[in-house]
Amino acid sequence: MTLKFDGQVAIVTGAGNGLGRAYAHALAERGARVVVNDLGSTARGEGADGSAATAVVEEIVTAGGEAAANTASVSTPEGAASVVATALDAFGRIDVVVNNAGILRDKAFHKMALEDWDSVLDVHLRGSFFVTQAAFPHLRDQGYGRIVMTTSPAGLYGNFGQSNYGAAKMGIVGLARTLAHEGARANIRTNVIAPAALTRLIQGIADPSKLPPLPAELVAPVVVFLSHERCELNGQILSAGGGRVGAVVIEEARGYYAPDLSAEEVEANLGAIFDRTHTMLPAGLADTAFWLKDMVAGR
Repeated sequence: MTLKFDGQVAIVTGAGNGLGRAYAHALAERGARVVVNDLGSTARGEGADGSAATAVVEEIVTAGGEAAANTASVSTPEGAASVVATALDAFGRIDVVVNNAGILRDKAFHKMALEDWDSVLDVHLRGSFFVTQAAFPHLRDQGYGRIVMTTSPAGLYGNFGQSNYGAAKMGIVGLARTLAHEGARANIRTNVIAPAALTRLIQGIADPSKLPPLPAELVAPVVVFLSHERCELNGQILSAGGGRVGAVVIEEARGYYAPDLSAEEVEANLGAIFDRTHTMLPAGLADTAFWLKDMVAGR
């Protein structure tokens, strides 16, 4: 059965270009009424140009869809509140929140200026928090919602020169997994996309000639699925790019146990500590004691 969004309203931040634009179009094509948020800044987060958001709205409307533009910055509570207000004023409800807005200010860690650190965390991590917190009461009160957060391989695995970006993107994973617990009883599902696409944000960082085709349009189907009511995943991370989709898991090995553990025993038993023969995927904080309980019991 086709995944449709008739009657639903989706917010997509950073939707004036690249991945966000592809998400907005894909959701609108399937019947969603879309709030296209974009400040219209440069890739570094400088300046503002509302034409980016309005151009995408015009594209969607021309194609027969419904959309409304919002040009606020998600990096402030006031800006985030205005994004949600645009959805409510234009369409009367909110069903989907896709936190996609982002900037880059890459620099080696020892040269990282506080302004560059703060600016990146403000847009990515604080922006995801502000927009979701503004929308969350409406999702909770109606007993339904789908939230998609955006991480990155730079956050999951690290990347030279991106300490600010990596910290923000891994912080988003922690935020999303917590919201997965807090929203579950209200049928609010929160999941994370780790996209790979050649967009303006990474121009000059990656060499397209050395990569397979990575259009933003091949990430959009994964976001569409995560945004749909038939998606029952919660707290999961999906890596997507070039038509490939794969789960990213955070697992814990059985490890090594000693009731009077010493630093020397840690050193001597690194093989057992890193042995992945027996692993588990913790669903929450309490699960981290799973192996310890077994080991203390002598199992």
